[in-house]
Parts: sequence; C-alpha cells; structure tokens
Amino acid sequence: MSLSFLPEKFRPIYEIDPAFGKSAVYFSMEFAIDQSFKIYSGGLGFLAGSHMRSAAAMRQNFCGIGIFWTCGYYNQTRGDGREMAVQFRRKHPAFLRETGIEFTLRIFDQDVLVRALYLPGDVFGTVPMFFLTTDVDGNSAFGRNITQRLYDQDHNVRIAQYMVLGRGGARLLEELGVQPEVYHLNEAHGISALFRLYETCRDKEAVKKKFVFTTHTPEEAGNEKNNLHVLKKAGFFGSVELDEIRDLIDLRDDTFNHSLAALRLSHKANGVSRLHGEVSREMWKDYQGICPIDHITNAQNKKYWADPILENACQHGDLDTLRRRKREMKEKLFRIVADQSGKLMNPDVLTIVWARRFAGYKRADLITRERKMFRELLNRTEQPIQIIWAGKPYPFDYSAIETFNHLINLTAPNPNATVLVGYELELSRDLKNGSDVWLNNPIVTREASGTSGMSAAMNGSVNFSTWDGWICEFGKDGENSFIVPPAEPQLSPDARDQADLMNLHRILNESICPKYYNYSNDWWRMVLQSMNDVAPYFDADRMVRDYYEKIYA
Repeated sequence: MSLSFLPEKFRPIYEIDPAFGKSAVYFSMEFAIDQSFKIYSGGLGFLAGSHMRSAAAMRQNFCGIGIFWTCGYYNQTRGDGREMAVQFRRKHPAFLRETGIEFTLRIFDQDVLVRALYLPGDVFGTVPMFFLTTDVDGNSAFGRNITQRLYDQDHNVRIAQYMVLGRGGARLLEELGVQPEVYHLNEAHGISALFRLYETCRDKEAVKKKFVFTTHTPEEAGNEKNNLHVLKKAGFFGSVELDEIRDLIDLRDDTFNHSLAALRLSHKANGVSRLHGEVSREMWKDYQGICPIDHITNAQNKKYWADPILENACQHGDLDTLRRRKREMKEKLFRIVADQSGKLMNPDVLTIVWARRFAGYKRADLITRERKMFRELLNRTEQPIQIIWAGKPYPFDYSAIETFNHLINLTAPNPNATVLVGYELELSRDLKNGSDVWLNNPIVTREASGTSGMSAAMNGSVNFSTWDGWICEFGKDGENSFIVPPAEPQLSPDARDQADLMNLHRILNESICPKYYNYSNDWWRMVLQSMNDVAPYFDADRMVRDYYEKIYA
C-alpha cells in the first residue's frame, strides 16, 4: 500500500497512486475551493483550487499550504449610487479543524504566534490542506492583522504575509515531522521557505533539489521587489546573513527580486502556458544562474466546473438538449441580473460576458471606447446583444475601481447591459453557464494563461479572445472560438488598442451575430466543438499529471 507522507491523522482518504508517490507540498497565497471559503482574489486562486481537486482525483502524495484570511480578499458590494463598495467582514468557517500546532515567527522584531488549521480532503474533494493564521489571542494588533486581508495594502504587513506563508509553511512541516521531496511555490510569495530550509542545512544545492517554482507574471516589471535591508530587518531570511544571501542569489545591489531569487534557488520552473513559457524564457534569458524554465499550461477541474446535463448532451452530440439546457442556465443568470440591477434580460438574445479580475492590461472597457459604435451595438434591433461585466479590482487600485464604476454609469440607461458585483466562485459559475460568448481581450503577451475561458468552454460558452495565454493552444478561429488577430507589433499602445477595438466590433458584426441568429445549427455545432476541444487537455487532471512528470521528476 502507498501511504501519504503526512502523519496518520492528516492523511487523505485515498490510497496514493504509486505513479504519484513522490511527496510534494504546494504553497499558494490563495485557493478558490468553495464559495463558503473566501480566501482568493482571482485566477491564481481559481487555478490553485482546481489543482487541489485534481491532485486528489489522481490520488497524489500531495498537500496544500495556504493562509486563512480572516476577512478574505473583500466583500464586493454597492454604495448608495450603485458604485462599487468594499467591505471587510470576518469569516468563521466551521469546517476548518484545529491541528494543535502553534509556533512563533520573529517578524519585524516581534514574536508572532502562528496557528495551523486543517481542511480534511473529504470536505470539498481536495488533497489535505493546511491554513496558517496569526489572527489569534496573544498577538499584538500588528500580529493579528497579518492574516486578516489577502494582499494587504500596507507594505510591511504584506512582507509579513509572505513570511507566514513561506517560513511559516516550512515551520509547519517541521512541526509535523515531515520532509517532503518537493516544495512547489505557486508564484514567489512563499520564497522565504527557501531560506528557512537553507537555514537548517546551509547547503544551497540540497535546497535547490527540493524547490520548483511556477511563475505567473509575464513581464519583469511586474515581479515583486523589496529592499534587501527591509527584508532582513523583517526576519525574512532568519539567521542567514546579508553577505551569504548575496552569494546565494548573486545579488549585486540592495534590490531583492522575489521571482529572480526563486529562479536561482529552484531546480526547475515553469510558465503557465506555452506562450508564457516562451515569454518567460525571453524575459529572464540575460540573468545568470537561473534554473530551466519549462511550461505547463494551466487547466481547470472539469468535474467541479462542468454542468452535468450540458456535459451529457456534449457526449451524445445532442444539440437540442444543449440548446435547451443553455437557455435554462441563461434564465438563472438573468434572475441574478434582475436582482442586482433591475434589468430583465432575454434568454433568446446573444449574451456576451466579460468577467475576471479588473486590471489595466485586461482592458475591461475596450469594447466601449468608441462610444458611438458601442451605442449602436447596444441599440441594434436586428440581431441584438446583451453584455454583462463582473470582476473584482484590487480594493486599493483606484484606477481599476474607476473603470468598474465608469462601466456601471455607462450602461445604466441600457436595459441590455449591466455590471454585477460579488464575483466569486458561484457567480463565476453562473456567468459561464449563462453566457453565449466569453469575451477576453487582454493586451497580447500580458495574460500568462487566462483560465476563465476554459471553464466557460466546458459550459457551452464560446471564447472570443485576443491571441494570448492558453487560447494559443486551443483556439481555431471560426471553428471553436473567435480570435481577434494580433495587432502589428510596431504600433503604439493607443494604436494597438484601437486596432483591437475595431476588430472586436468587426468580428461581432460580421461573424458572431450572423452565426448565432442566421445559422443557428452552425452555432450549436461550434459550441459542441468548443466543448469537445477543451477537454481532456484543459482539464486539471492533465495538468497535475504534467507537474509530476515534467517538473517534480
């Protein structure tokens, strides 16, 4: 019998598959596991949640380590003028169990008590998972605050959060008395775990053999940097002295680049799509001493996301059931729309959804930027459309919040366009189920993967996307998706955006609307093709197998 590396009371309920017997631990700042457990902000968490589910389905010798964010990311609500409002509310999930494990971390010259909580795998169908919290009696106000808000605005608190995940996660494994063979950093937030391991063995190569690193950020400027002396004062490196830190990561100045350090202290790294792997290798190619960067394309757990009636219709090629079920799911989505906005949408009208984290490069408002064309789009009587936006800006990204509120005000007079709040797992599911078209228009090469389109395709929503991230491995223009052709690379940012905008409108007017209304059977055959093409490759079962075979090995 293949046994988990974890102590008996924390082992999974399944027997480990010998093919995945190597012991591995996955560090992530966020996990989107269930609507009732709001400890995620966006795609990184959605990806991590699917990883935990599929790793369990594949019976891997695996566990996850994260943080229990007492106030989550934030509750997204509305103000008196229907503008976006931010609320922080404490959560009390009854399904987290006490482990009896507590230890202290020295953070900014304070002893901070860390408590470990446990999520058994049978609660949500995941691998065993541990969540760390400092929001406990006995800690100072600073100490309690560390694990209250995901990605806290305060710079020092955020450094402390990375320490709890990294050093705290490594300490937890020591308290459990286990030494996993692989430490998997999902982004560089948990890199302080590297220095905790180095602190205990003082052997760089031994540490490198254990660590692998998944990078999600496709441009060097987007990778987090901190002043080396501030990190040292925080206790980020423990007892490792500055000269030794400089030697370990070949640091020539006082700027500590978290991703670069992870690349230099891991034995393997990966981007999260084929294109992102290419972009990452190009981005880091001039830096000495980094590990090889492969790619493993992100995926989503189909068992969790796919509607079983739609999936059965897909398996039997049953277009009538596909059409009927899709209409039912649109009606459910439109009840949510009516509840939030008072707008009554029509399930027989082509419905486009843009829904993901609000960030500048994702260009939520792109289709609206030519105001006359946008008004004509919304006011057409022949082949009408409906558009829904949803997503969470970072609560202190005032530019993104301004875009969100601008879209609310812009669409207010139109009964067929709206912006929803509360974009979490369940609303995400309803939007994917109820949309005909899943719009995705990031600036090309800025979207590392973009997994929302995968689960949309699993539920009969056709991707309409710029040529970026996972779409480059999936998209067949006019067959399973609609692709916005890449703008000429020499264009200025404004000219590039204008070119993409004009192509969005052209494809909508010339291809999408006519196909939906005039060639209905062709549309549903395209939906069927999209559903068949998205799995099994973009099912997370493939992804977690790839990690064992390509990265952990």
